[in-house]
Amino acid sequence: MNGWQGPQLDAGPESFWEELHRNLAASAKPPNQRLVEIAEALSPGVALDLGCGPGGDAIWLAQRGWRVTAVDISATAIARVEAAADQLGLGDRVTGERHDLAHSFPAGTFDLVNAQYFHTPFALDRGRVLRTAALALRPGGRLLIVDHGSAAPWSWNQDPDAHFPTPDEVATGLDLDPGQWRVLRADMPQRRATGPAGQTAMVTDNVLLVQRTEGDG
Repeated sequence: MNGWQGPQLDAGPESFWEELHRNLAASAKPPNQRLVEIAEALSPGVALDLGCGPGGDAIWLAQRGWRVTAVDISATAIARVEAAADQLGLGDRVTGERHDLAHSFPAGTFDLVNAQYFHTPFALDRGRVLRTAALALRPGGRLLIVDHGSAAPWSWNQDPDAHFPTPDEVATGLDLDPGQWRVLRADMPQRRATGPAGQTAMVTDNVLLVQRTEGDG
């Protein structure tokens, strides 16, 4: 955790993420690059944004006609996403729900589930959460998982021995029936990222896009 300047890890997940979001600027960030790559060609439907944070992805989707359930453990994050949606006239398209995904998951079915950098320094059965997300897809729906494939200089995880699961490893961990889900994309592109203090670095994204087939499932 060398260089970590944020809230203390011994505070527990709810307090940790709440303090982090309280200390962030209130304005929503731009949407994540990989979401834009995937979703800009899709017809709008019903989306779920897991770990929505500042809400850039949820707002971007709503602006393009999606109805979005934005989920985060932080009440501050949820309040800010809903406030941003209201200010833009998108309040009827964005619904915020506070969930600790270690214990609860939003109800409903979705055409798109967005899981961007769904990492935590706390214990979490991530594979179970992401499998639940895949099971919540409607036929034809997509689950987009974008993970860190490398550590940025400002990351809370500076362990030189840290293993970043590849897209294929993540797909294997989901243990989905290939007759009902298929992998549309599994790659590891690079991009230039900007840190909280404005610093930049080249980082790797591990991208996995899974689609539920059009059958009965």
